[in-house]
Amino acid sequence: MRREGSAGAQQGRRQEPLRTEFEFELPRGFVDEAGTVHRNGAMRLATARDELLPLRDIRVRENPAYLSVVLLGRVITRLGTLPSVHDGTVENMFASDLAFLQDFYRQINAEGHTRAAVACPHCEESFEVELAGSRLGES
Repeated sequence: MRREGSAGAQQGRRQEPLRTEFEFELPRGFVDEAGTVHRNGAMRLATARDELLPLRDIRVRENPAYLSVVLLGRVITRLGTLPSVHDGTVENMFASDLAFLQDFYRQINAEGHTRAAVACPHCEESFEVELAGSRLGES
């Protein structure tokens, strides 16, 4: 059975291209061996392989909390002027930056966007904030 109107509705809608990489700005920044602070970066969407391979890692087996470090090391594609990002990079980040990246990962992979619903602590009005590319405390 053919549904009328569905083909016309699909033609009228323009499909946006799938966004697979999202930019971010760390709250504190990663400090490299030379003392350079790297704040701006990008993270790609995770694949099933990205989530499965770390489970074989001995560090993850010994300490399940290490999973996010290994996983983030796989999906962060760029951070400042660093030539590469890996689990060792993530391991040496400030805890606040790690927490930010864990939340950012959940936002782009589970919800498909980088907006978060928040409420004002004073007036309790609800609104959305953009997490990608913004510094904490800035609008």
